[in-house]
Amino acid sequence: MSHQMSGQREPDGRMAPVLDEVDRKIVELLRADGRISVRKLAEQVNVSRANAYARIEKLTSSGVITGYHATIDPHRYGYTVSAYLAVKLRQRSWREFTQRLADMPEVEHAAMVSGGYDGLLLVRTTDSDALRDVVLDRLQSMPEVMATHTMFILDELRPKPS
Repeated sequence: MSHQMSGQREPDGRMAPVLDEVDRKIVELLRADGRISVRKLAEQVNVSRANAYARIEKLTSSGVITGYHATIDPHRYGYTVSAYLAVKLRQRSWREFTQRLADMPEVEHAAMVSGGYDGLLLVRTTDSDALRDVVLDRLQSMPEVMATHTMFILDELRPKPS
């Protein structure tokens, strides 16, 4: 990976790394198969294993690669109810709100958004009672939350397996 910086600052103040074609191909291959061997990955991008290891390490230490995980089917895992929750927050309370969300395993994804609401949450639960608990007892009791709007997910387009 190039040690040059892109000249753009990240939200955390760090400089964003410059990625070359090989770095991007490595990331693409790892996104498709996080369990690919370094030997196979090196062959596919035409670099030595040592170079591939070094690039993966640099991509990780620079924050481009933030981790590896298993992708699951939420329904088969037992999360039979999924919903998007639009959340209206009190002014300047996003940081406090997201800190509270860290204690809520049902929240799969949270994003700050523009428009009539401030946040959009993807919530997955085992049943409608559990979702009701998340919305009425936990979210709406947070001092940062002014209002919520729940949209049940009826069907999802899932990424195709690699």
